[in-house]
Amino acid sequence: MRFYKWPLLLVVASLAGCGGGDFSDLNAFMDDVRAKPKGTIEPLPQFTPYEAFSYSAANMRSPFQAPVKFEVIKRQKGSKEIKPDESRVKQFLEGFNIETFTMVGTLSDQRGIFALISGAGSVHRVKIGDYLGRNHGKILAIDSSKIDVLEIVPDGEGGWLERPRQLSLRDNG
Repeated sequence: MRFYKWPLLLVVASLAGCGGGDFSDLNAFMDDVRAKPKGTIEPLPQFTPYEAFSYSAANMRSPFQAPVKFEVIKRQKGSKEIKPDESRVKQFLEGFNIETFTMVGTLSDQRGIFALISGAGSVHRVKIGDYLGRNHGKILAIDSSKIDVLEIVPDGEGGWLERPRQLSLRDNG
């Protein structure tokens, strides 16, 4: 029973300290604050509604791209005599666009000169007479800095055109 007497004694002592004090200074301060004129709150500023911007230059050229120059060229007529050999067995490199290939070097031995081209996932060795590209491109000449290819492309009117192309040696500098 002794253990319960101490907390009870502390509660009674703390409540006794709160009773009857001099609050005249606190009452004077509160009267002074109540006597001052009340302030006004400024009204909220008026916001203008958002106006959506309509971009009217979407169909114009981007200022960050160089202008495209169009040259009017005379369309060549194809020939009925020029046509690819459809009976020939296609080579592996004819299944890819010629733009995917780049020349990376040359090799030569007693059999002749070979070019090394990168593309189609690896490096390939080609020689004069080989075909590459989807447009029946035949290798005509191999130089230490370029490969000359002659493509046979349709002219769109039933004829065929011969189009010379070059694969230049890639500069790793």
